[in-house]
Amino acid sequence: MERKGRIVSYTDKELREMRERGESKSDWAKAAAMTYEEIEAAIASDPDEAGMVIDWSTASAELPKPKAVLNMRVDHDVLEFFRNEGKGYQTKINAVLRSYVDQRMHHELKAKSRASKLQ
Repeated sequence: MERKGRIVSYTDKELREMRERGESKSDWAKAAAMTYEEIEAAIASDPDEAGMVIDWSTASAELPKPKAVLNMRVDHDVLEFFRNEGKGYQTKINAVLRSYVDQRMHHELKAKSRASKLQ
């Protein structure tokens, strides 16, 4: 079990063991016996769901673009800085590089726009 504030995370093994020991707070037999209308009524009466209307008809799944594999040399202290940031340091390096690229592209577009207005 891992705790972050009030949020508790369990592995699937821990959850299975808890269910086997009867420690589950869910009444799965009751849930399985409910009709669709009863489930909808229970959701509608939940204050956390109040006013929440989701239109799934326009939802789409966007797959992330595949990452390129890169072997690159960087200064040792730069790499250590990101590694010391903890898990996901490569993602952070990518985010910094993405930000740089976005800024450069933005400035290039502005420069091209200014140049075309001068002509």
